[in-house]
Amino acid sequence: MKKKEKAAFLVAELKNVYPEGICSLLYPKPYELLFAVRLSAQCTDERVNQITPALFARFPTLDAFAQADVREVEELIHSCGFFRAKAKDIVASARMLLSDFGGEVPHTMEELLKLPGVGRKTANLMLGDVFHTPGVVIADTHCIRISGRLGLTDGTKDPGKVEEQLRKILPPEESNDFCHRLVLHGRAVCMARVPKCEVCTLRPWCDFFNQGRK
Repeated sequence: MKKKEKAAFLVAELKNVYPEGICSLLYPKPYELLFAVRLSAQCTDERVNQITPALFARFPTLDAFAQADVREVEELIHSCGFFRAKAKDIVASARMLLSDFGGEVPHTMEELLKLPGVGRKTANLMLGDVFHTPGVVIADTHCIRISGRLGLTDGTKDPGKVEEQLRKILPPEESNDFCHRLVLHGRAVCMARVPKCEVCTLRPWCDFFNQGRK
């Protein structure tokens, strides 16, 4: 079976299992998603969703974030880890959004990557979830692991290579939601250490399972 054909079956099955192919992070405004994604580095979405209500209440506007004392931001996000770097990036990003982008989150990869703490994964998530740009691939740890197990990629752990390989085989209009569904599947079934292959409905197309979980 060719990879494009396999991808089509997997897209359909994941859509059936996880109808809501959306980001787990909660946010009312685009720039708040940007900040929430920064907080999610080396931290669970669940923890981030516990932190952000108080953070967004304390700094209800982009201007408020831009004028924030970094130390106060650190205190509010302390439990998500790497809080000093994250607080610094959030405040710096707020200032850059105001000074360089008219207070709006930019809608191109090139411009998004200029923001402090923003890499391709974050930029792709913003492009897909906020701007609904077709063809984006969010190569996070779940996407990298599961796409390799399924045989959609060559097993590389390099996010850039995973993104490139998946772009070639996924329907552009489905790729963003497909990546979100891989996250849900990775949390519920295809865990890193002990995947629940016996209950996984992706088994017919999974190289990892069909090759004896080697």
